[in-house]
Amino acid sequence: MISEDEILAQLAGCGLRVTGARRAITRVLLETDCALTPAQMCDLARRHWPGIGLVTAYRTLELLAQLGYARRLHSEDGCHSYVRASCGHRHDLICQSCGRVVEFEGCDLSDLLQRVEAETGFAIRQHMLELAGLCPRCQELAERMAQ
Repeated sequence: MISEDEILAQLAGCGLRVTGARRAITRVLLETDCALTPAQMCDLARRHWPGIGLVTAYRTLELLAQLGYARRLHSEDGCHSYVRASCGHRHDLICQSCGRVVEFEGCDLSDLLQRVEAETGFAIRQHMLELAGLCPRCQELAERMAQ
């Protein structure tokens, strides 16, 4: 996994300032394994940089997503959340209860993609796959609550 210092070095290498706020958001992104909204990231980042604002959190997360260090996840309510990204083409399993995100590889969608291209005329260049459900821990909690 990439380190905070490596990410910040790349920001600097792109001519971007390495501010306390950017450092704080990067740290929170690397510390968590669940999807967080920009507001949640901002709240947690205030432990490291008390003066951080929500707009800065949004901008930093978008920047980290553009650089490939964060992935934006889409939720049913239309809000976005972010999670750290791993290298390579990955997809996400998202727990609808606790928000935990687990990456997985492999998605043989070639037949589906070919059919969609044939039906729509689109030339598909990329795809994102998110699966939502309950993680094992939340399933167990739900079972205990039902008893």
